[in-house]
Amino acid sequence: MILQARQHRIEFPRRPLVMGIININDDSFCGDGTLDPTLALAQAKQQLQEGADIIDIGAESARTNREPISVQEEIDRLLPFLEKWPELGSRFNSPLLSINTWRSDVIAEVLPRGGDLINDISGLPDAFNAKLCAEHNAGLLIMHSVGQPKVPHTHVQYGSIMDTLDHFFTQRLVLAESVGLPRENIVLDPGIDFAKQKDDNLTIYRDLQRLHRFERPILLPVSRKTVIGDVLGIPALERDAGTQACIAAGMHRGAQIFRVHNVKAAVQTVKMLWAVESTRAR
Repeated sequence: MILQARQHRIEFPRRPLVMGIININDDSFCGDGTLDPTLALAQAKQQLQEGADIIDIGAESARTNREPISVQEEIDRLLPFLEKWPELGSRFNSPLLSINTWRSDVIAEVLPRGGDLINDISGLPDAFNAKLCAEHNAGLLIMHSVGQPKVPHTHVQYGSIMDTLDHFFTQRLVLAESVGLPRENIVLDPGIDFAKQKDDNLTIYRDLQRLHRFERPILLPVSRKTVIGDVLGIPALERDAGTQACIAAGMHRGAQIFRVHNVKAAVQTVKMLWAVESTRAR
């Protein structure tokens, strides 16, 4: 299986990739965001030194209890980082840069300036974002959700969350390919915590292998999620141990990418588990 994202061509199976989170905003639920591009770049450098394979930058928090920012404000927050990224990225071993945005107007403005992967939390309701990625040979992460981002969907119920994901990704892959985006450029994200309840999230962790039939890399956004708080009864900043447990569960079921805040811990967890599994395979 191949992941193509601009000049990057990654072959699986291999050790799972760790995606570090950089919030270029002031309302991250973990309190680690910053509007200072110099500080954001310093955070990215630290994550790369700790072993991050991908840096995911986002200028707008996904929190539903915060008002959305304007398109222009989102662009203005992203561009200073994008301008400095080539200099930073060149010091490390070909890291990917992911841009966490779902608005087509933002993507159309920033993708010509840089970025290898668009991390789209909108659920791809139309083909615009896929078409923009196709034009630049960029990767596209398609996340499952319901309804428009920045709006709470805590009322949503599913007969079977895995059947829902199967149907959803079947449709979205057809949609993306219909505008010229190769399947090799697509990553799938089941959308932990997005329009899902605790049992839905736990079912995804348990039955994740059902998504392998699409033969696309699966990203799990495991870091400090609400489902961890629901199970353990602890606040966001105390959920790193639970995050490592979710990484272990995801690796056991074949996830290829993990999106995290604590890169150092995640890289150590992934490398240790990969070493154990590789030894068993021999």
